[in-house]
Parts: sequence; C-alpha cells; structure tokens
Amino acid sequence: MLLRALLKRPARASTGQAGATWRLDRIDADHLRRYNAAFGFKGGTVPLTFLYLLAQRAQLATMLACPIPFRIPGLIHVENRLAMHGPVVPDAPLALTTALQLPPPAPNGALHAVLETRAFDGERLAFSCDSTYLIRRGSRSGRDTPPPEPPRGQELGGWTVALDAGRRYAALSGDWNPIHLWPWSARLMGMREPIIHGAHTLAKACALQQASTGQDIAAVWCRFRQPVALGAHVTLQAGGSDGEFTVMCGERIAMEGRYS
Repeated sequence: MLLRALLKRPARASTGQAGATWRLDRIDADHLRRYNAAFGFKGGTVPLTFLYLLAQRAQLATMLACPIPFRIPGLIHVENRLAMHGPVVPDAPLALTTALQLPPPAPNGALHAVLETRAFDGERLAFSCDSTYLIRRGSRSGRDTPPPEPPRGQELGGWTVALDAGRRYAALSGDWNPIHLWPWSARLMGMREPIIHGAHTLAKACALQQASTGQDIAAVWCRFRQPVALGAHVTLQAGGSDGEFTVMCGERIAMEGRYS
C-alpha cells in the first residue's frame, strides 16, 4: 500500500466524495498481542485504540481505490473519534464501510478530509471511527493569537518518544507516512522534523488512563493541537471534568480529548 500511496496522483475530476466496504475475516492474534505489548494493554483484550488500526487500513484502501483530489503522503491527522458499540470478537469477521467527505475550506483556506468508518459484525455495529486529516494548511492572519492557558490538572504520567518510535509504530500500524520516519523524509513533506503519529500519542494516553482508573475506555474523542517531535517528552494530565485529558509537550498542548 505504501508504494501505491506514494505513486497515486490526485484526480482532476473528483466530487470529493468516495466510499467502499472491505471485509476483515478475523483480527490477527499476533498483531493484537504485539500492539498490547507495545502500549501496555492487558493480555488478549481488544483495546479501543487498536480498532483505529483496522479503520485506518480501510480508510487508506478506500482512498487508493477511489478518485480523490489530493495526495495521500503528507496528510496530517488532526482529530479523531472512536467508539466501541459492543464486544469486538477477534475471531468474528467484520465488514468495514468507509465514506470520505471533503468539507468546504475553512475561512483561512485550510482544507480537510473526513473519513467515517463503520465496522459491522453481521448486522450489529461493532465500532465506529471518524478521522479528520489536514490536506492543505490555511493562511496565517497578521494577528498574534496568544497560546491557550496550559491546564493545571493532575499529572497521570509521561513518556519520552523514542527517536525510532515513528518507524516502530509504522511497522505495527502500517502507516508509513514519511513525516513520521526520518528527518530527511519529513523535510521532503514540508516538515521541519519527523513527528510521531497522533494515534500513537492517543494509544499511550489511553493506556495510562486505563492503568490509572482500572476501567477500559469504550469511547474517545481527541484533537491533535500540536505535533510531537520524535525524541520529545510528553506528560498526560487529567482535565477539569470527568473524562477530559490533555497531553502536554513542554508548555504546549499537544493533544486534548475526552473519554468514557
């Protein structure tokens, strides 16, 4: 898929809408084991954030199969919503239906793609995943907007992003976007330095949340506010309301979200 994504050209005649359905015969038990070991999730359970990997592959396959008016390499993950609507049985087949939408450009010209995936076990909705990606950055206004006030919640833990974390997570997830791999590949995509996948940060945060509360997370929404560079140290803080959390990278808010 990586080579196809690198070579796929934007379609000139495209409505900006696409959709497809893909079948997954079963969840690979070894893949699940490696994922849980990488993030510290329990045994053979299917954590919520693992389902993003299944949805992301369906989303990538949909973009490869359909005419789309943008390039896939260099897309930046900016927001995600995940929900488990019932038990996900590793041995049960799933039908993953994905729809792609292009909302109108933001007032500053920024352009996003929204990919909505619904996974069905027979007729039962098993999980859903809505992913928003930045296609084109907007123009900056001439005004300097003060950064948001850093939260002052309880610190739940932290971690340092290893310099090879982008490549290791790419091997685990199948997301080989060049912005996550090496300094030279990130620069080719217009980035100053390689950054970790947003889904990696989300998985680390959810694993720490579950370890702190002892309860599995069934639904989560998050917004990636600032990129986290490889080698950076980040901390997880509880928010002011139940389920709210923030991931800080230094004094910057890297990610904010809410879980249940």
